[in-house]
Amino acid sequence: MSAPEHLLEIHRHDGSGYQPLVDFEAWRVAILNFSEDLLPENLTRMQRHNETDEVFVLLEGSCLLFVGEGADCVTRIHGEWLQPGRIYNVRQAVWHTHALSADAKVLVVENRATTYENSPFTPLSTDQHRELLTMAAAFRKDAPLP
Repeated sequence: MSAPEHLLEIHRHDGSGYQPLVDFEAWRVAILNFSEDLLPENLTRMQRHNETDEVFVLLEGSCLLFVGEGADCVTRIHGEWLQPGRIYNVRQAVWHTHALSADAKVLVVENRATTYENSPFTPLSTDQHRELLTMAAAFRKDAPLP
């Protein structure tokens, strides 16, 4: 299962040395670790960043990234299993959320001007939440989430 390219860029660098892969204004780098609200059953909404892209890099554990199509609300959800060492760029204004395993550590790179004021949330419908749980269950066969 793979998300469409117009929603999600996937980058990697296998050669030696330094290679820029994604550049976008003034970035913030953070670490995202497991918390209870990131269990699949607790994911009830998605967020988007209206002014910037956001990059995720799996460092440890397991992470299932969900991206959603739609303008004012999510109309379709795609799941992407993050592979260690690859760069996943969620494009500007794309709805997203993620489920993490208890041992997960994800590097996050975003514009430092990213705030709740320019990053709205939208609720998932009951059917969308059920679809997300189904996708998470399928991925759990490959890499168990808690």
